[in-house]
Amino acid sequence: MTVLITGGAGFIGSAVVRKLVGQRGTSTVNVDKLTYAGNLDSLEQIADHPAYSFERVDICNEEEVRRVFVQYRPSAVAHLAAESHVDRSIDAPGEFVQTNVVGTYILLREALRYWQALASREREAFRFLHVSTDEVFGSLGAEGYFKEDTGYQPNSPYSASKAGSDHLVRAWHHTYGLPTLTSNCSNNYGPFQFPEKLIPLTILNALAGRPLPVYGRGENTRDWLYVDDHADALLTILERGTLGETYCVGGRNERRNIDVVRAICTIVDEMVPDAAIGSRHRLIEFVRDRPGHDMRYAIDASKVERELGWRPSETFETGLRKTVEWYVNNREWWERVRSGSYRGERLGLGVTS
Repeated sequence: MTVLITGGAGFIGSAVVRKLVGQRGTSTVNVDKLTYAGNLDSLEQIADHPAYSFERVDICNEEEVRRVFVQYRPSAVAHLAAESHVDRSIDAPGEFVQTNVVGTYILLREALRYWQALASREREAFRFLHVSTDEVFGSLGAEGYFKEDTGYQPNSPYSASKAGSDHLVRAWHHTYGLPTLTSNCSNNYGPFQFPEKLIPLTILNALAGRPLPVYGRGENTRDWLYVDDHADALLTILERGTLGETYCVGGRNERRNIDVVRAICTIVDEMVPDAAIGSRHRLIEFVRDRPGHDMRYAIDASKVERELGWRPSETFETGLRKTVEWYVNNREWWERVRSGSYRGERLGLGVTS
């Protein structure tokens, strides 16, 4: 078996690659164009493994995508390549449309071309998993959960581009018969996450004694999923999911943003006390809210739990403690990241490019 992973140098993609190669020894091809959030340092532990191959390829490059299919002859594809940060999509929506919509279209077209030319046994075994987000469903009220049949109501350029890619995958299955699966996940966190997202940004600012910005009053609520649990879910869906189906994956860990930030402050104070900084709680400051900021996301993961037997192994408390500890002990990784294009500045102020 050979699995082709797009976006395998990203946060979630690298977790999937580490499991496939490091834990299973599965032949894996990582296709990533290495944008600011793609980091091969996250794969250092398996980089020399004989089962691992890396191709620096943009999924919008039709010829190169075709070459990868022909050269490696994958038996499965897990499509994780995407521009994924809401704030960046507000400032530069065109990049999100190009990668998330056009790139997915090109990947589907080349996967279909490849699949149709396979021998019958290989055709039956082939699978294409498209990894998406719960943000395509819009915003929830105080009650209720996103499910596989929830209607789409994307409210940001990011979620709109992911909704478009979801619909393309569905169309390629129903129109052309491509054996696809789709997953929609809640907010991920854990080791190796690029520090523009809430949890790693808060951890690193807390360690440095810098202000901890919280949008609005911090009432926005998210369901948090530890990245290794998500990687397990994706491999379970890829291997045992019913073709043409969608699976919602969540951690059953709803938290308000302000409570997430406060929990991080408490753990950092415990692990890395600093008399000069004092309590990190005093660093919290409320800032102008993100435009179009959805109030609440929550996933009902009953289907994937019931039909495929997957369940998260981490609670939010255990996962957050592991995450803080990883950033405390892996300064070299995040210092290399911060020496590049992103230094923790505020994004998503609505100045488009």
